[in-house]
Amino acid sequence: MKFIMFTKHLEGLDVAGIAAALKAAGVEGADLCVRPGYPVNPENISTALPAAARLFADEGLAIPLVTAPGDFNRPDLDYADEFYSACGAAGVEHIKLGYWHWTPEMDYWEEVERIRGYLEGFQELSRKHEVQTVVHNHSGRSMGLNSCAAMNLVQGFEKRHVGIFTDPGHLSICGEPIDMALNIVKDYLAILAFKDLVREPVKEGARVVRMGHGFGNWKLLLQTLKKMNYDGAISFHSEYSGEAVETVIDLARIDVRFIRGLMAEE
Repeated sequence: MKFIMFTKHLEGLDVAGIAAALKAAGVEGADLCVRPGYPVNPENISTALPAAARLFADEGLAIPLVTAPGDFNRPDLDYADEFYSACGAAGVEHIKLGYWHWTPEMDYWEEVERIRGYLEGFQELSRKHEVQTVVHNHSGRSMGLNSCAAMNLVQGFEKRHVGIFTDPGHLSICGEPIDMALNIVKDYLAILAFKDLVREPVKEGARVVRMGHGFGNWKLLLQTLKKMNYDGAISFHSEYSGEAVETVIDLARIDVRFIRGLMAEE
């Protein structure tokens, strides 16, 4: 397995600073946040992403995954083709889409069909540019909130071009038991996000906590991945909002050490 780190909470660093942060955290590459306000963003992706990939390679790092803006959820967006083209040219393996959210006035199954129509377009972009589209399971009213819901969206698409970005943290809040959750998505499992969450009292939501301090069953997760012979990337999300960048890096290093320690026990 390749350990990478989500760069959302490294905001303010340039590409070289991000590379240094990843090495300090003890990971092998980036889940690169390509959103407005970051050094690689939708407006400069055609030039900035290849340059970042070259700099990372020189540092012994990779970019297996790019995380798109949260509203990057339709293939007819005016920059969608350019976004996929740049990722394919830079050797990125996966693009994480934005989100679709259910609201009470929606019919769930009609919304599923609408989203599957979008995924048909994303599948074509993936086929054209040789980079896989992935759907992230996210708690709350996300249309892909757990493994079953995510499979309602992706079932039947070409596995090479459309997959699932499994997030055990969110599954611990509103998902199936983790071994069951992974079995449900096994044919479409492309990549995983590692973070730990707790549910907030009364509020409809969750809060990220240090790994090992939340609801995640990390031992069972790692045992299940080992049985599945999973050898893809693991994105450490390190979503410690409000912390200084230096603290985020320190906490990410602790998270990586926590997982490596559990793996050594297997």
